[in-house]
Amino acid sequence: MITAEQLKDVMERAEALHRYLDIDKKKVEFEEEQLRTQAPDFWEDPARAQEQMKKVKSIEKWLDGYKEVRQYADELQLAFDFFHDDMVSEEEVDADYAKAIKAIEALELKNMLRQKEDPMEAVIKINSGAGGTESQDWASMLMRMYMRWCEAHGYRCTVSNLQEGDEAGIKSVTMEVEGGEYAYGYLKSENGVHRLVRVSPFNAQGKRMTSFASVFVSPLVDDTIEVFVDPARLSWDTFRSGGAGGQNVNKVESGVRLRYWYQDPDTGEEEEILIENTETRDQPKNRAKAMLLLKSQLYDRAMKKRLEAQAKIEAGKKKIEWGSQIRSYVFDDRRVKDHRTNYQTADVDGVMDGKIDEFIKAYLMEFPVADED
Repeated sequence: MITAEQLKDVMERAEALHRYLDIDKKKVEFEEEQLRTQAPDFWEDPARAQEQMKKVKSIEKWLDGYKEVRQYADELQLAFDFFHDDMVSEEEVDADYAKAIKAIEALELKNMLRQKEDPMEAVIKINSGAGGTESQDWASMLMRMYMRWCEAHGYRCTVSNLQEGDEAGIKSVTMEVEGGEYAYGYLKSENGVHRLVRVSPFNAQGKRMTSFASVFVSPLVDDTIEVFVDPARLSWDTFRSGGAGGQNVNKVESGVRLRYWYQDPDTGEEEEILIENTETRDQPKNRAKAMLLLKSQLYDRAMKKRLEAQAKIEAGKKKIEWGSQIRSYVFDDRRVKDHRTNYQTADVDGVMDGKIDEFIKAYLMEFPVADED
C-alpha cells in the first residue's frame, strides 16, 4: 500500500508538468493552429498542409499526454480516499499508483527532448570492430537488440544495407527507424562504442573474449528539411544486389553506391562519404533512399558541430565524445553498465531483447540539453 508521501509526490509531479509544459498556452496554440486547417484553400498546397497537420498533431500529443497524467493522478487520489472508507482494496490503490507513475515518467522523459532534431525519425548504422567473427556476431546481436526495441515501441525498422560476416554475424548494417516521433531523441543515447565480454562460442579453448562494435545514430531527414548537396562532389555506381541464388539472384544492377566528398567547413579537410543501398530491386527508389541517407548524414554533421559549439559555451556541462566507449555488456558477470551515467542492470537477457529504456532515461536525465534560442 502506498503512503501519503507517495501520493503527495504524484500530485506534485503532475502539477509540475502542467507548469513545465505550459499546458494552458498549448491549449490556446492548439485551437489557433487547428483553425488554420479549416481555411478554404488549406489543401491547395499539399506539402504545406501536411506540415501544418503535423504541427497540430504534435501539440495534441502533448495535451493528450498531460490529460492522461492528470486523469491517473486524480484517480489515484480518489482511490486513496476510498480505501480509508473501505471502498477499494490496497491492490487497487497500488495498481492506480503504478499507472500514474508510468504516465508521469513517460511525459517527464519526453519533456527532456527539446532539440529541434529530437522529434525526427532515425538512421542507425552498426559496424563490427576488430576481432573477426566474434565482433561480427556482436554487431548482429546489437542489430537484433535495436530491432526488438523498435518493435516494442511501435517503430518500423527497415534494413537499407547489410554486409554479412565472413562466417557469422554482420560486418555492418544501416537501418531506418520510422513510423513515429522522437525516434532520434531516444536513440541518440546509443551513439558510441559498445563493448562485449563473454566466453566466445567461436573460440575452441573457451576463452573469455572482448569485442567491440560501433553504433552511429543520426536524424533521418525528410522533404521538409533543407540540406545542401553539392552535385560537383557527388558520384554514383551501380551493382547487382546479392541474392540467395536461383530465381532470387538480381539480374539487373539495382544496387546503388553513392560517393560524396564532404569538406569540413571549419578545417577544410575532405572526407569521402560512402553509402550503399540495396533495399529494393528498383534502382530509382534505391537512389532516392541513398540520397536521403546522405542528407541525413550531412544534417547530422552540421548538428553535431552546433552541439560542440554549444558545449564549449556551456562549460559547466559534461561533454560526451561521439564514438567513445559508452557501455559494457559482461555476460558472465550478468552485468550491463553504461560508463557515462553509471546505470547498470543484471538483466542481460532483457537488455539484449531490447529492454534499454532505463539506459535511455538515465542518459537523458544525466545530459539534458537546454532549449534552443
